Amino acid sequence: MTIAATTRSETTKQFTTSAWWVLAVVLFAYIGFTAAVLAFVLSLSATGALGGEGPQVPDEGLAELLYSTATSVGYVFPLLIGTLMVTAEFRHSTLSPTFLATPRRGTVLAAKLVVGALLGVLYGVVGVVAAVAPSAAFLAGYGLSTEFASVETWTLFGRMLLAYVLWVFVGVGIGALVRNQVGAIVGVLVFTQFIEPVARAAASFVEGLTEFVNYLPGAASDALVGASVFTGMTPGATADALEWWVGGLVLLAYGAVLVLLGYVLSWRRDVT
Repeated sequence: MTIAATTRSETTKQFTTSAWWVLAVVLFAYIGFTAAVLAFVLSLSATGALGGEGPQVPDEGLAELLYSTATSVGYVFPLLIGTLMVTAEFRHSTLSPTFLATPRRGTVLAAKLVVGALLGVLYGVVGVVAAVAPSAAFLAGYGLSTEFASVETWTLFGRMLLAYVLWVFVGVGIGALVRNQVGAIVGVLVFTQFIEPVARAAASFVEGLTEFVNYLPGAASDALVGASVFTGMTPGATADALEWWVGGLVLLAYGAVLVLLGYVLSWRRDVT
């Protein structure tokens, strides 16, 4: 089968089950709720409505900070989506007929990356809408700028979509390398929700650690997007961040290396 036919087959696999829209609904609800809570609290703080003696959040850059919730909080979703695209095939033993129909396994993996890019854009749009809608509503409600007239804001949205696509690629690489679905998902969650956040928090207190932490995938993603709730709340983190294009290249490198390792070490092995 050609790459076009294999891609059509892969597209059918992904969109004929309920998994894709269930994940999209969960993604929308999770990011929407998180963005709404942050927008409410930070808008109150920026306008001084909270009172008290605590520090007031500056309104400059607040819109971008809130909009970036789609990636800084929701990046685990495209990562899991990419992982499930591959590990589900191993779990349900659907790779055997796939490889019988398309003996060139590299073509099958390439088709997954093409469809993964499509899914990345789709989920990226869902994530951006989920973050922007409540954030803009609270900003406008409290008389703060939504920054929709700024070209930089729309550029931010574009980089967020790119980040989603690259995270799907990383997930496909992990899925190809780690065949066990439970093991792959647990590993993804442990790293993204515990190991990297702890390392990035520790970098705020340990001198010299930041230059290494900046090259972790989550930090690279935040640098690519150009705004992040995590870096926005960490003193000095933004100043030390990578350039956006460097962050994109680092995240792309993670995906490329993982896909290559998955192909060489696991993808070409016999399927049981």
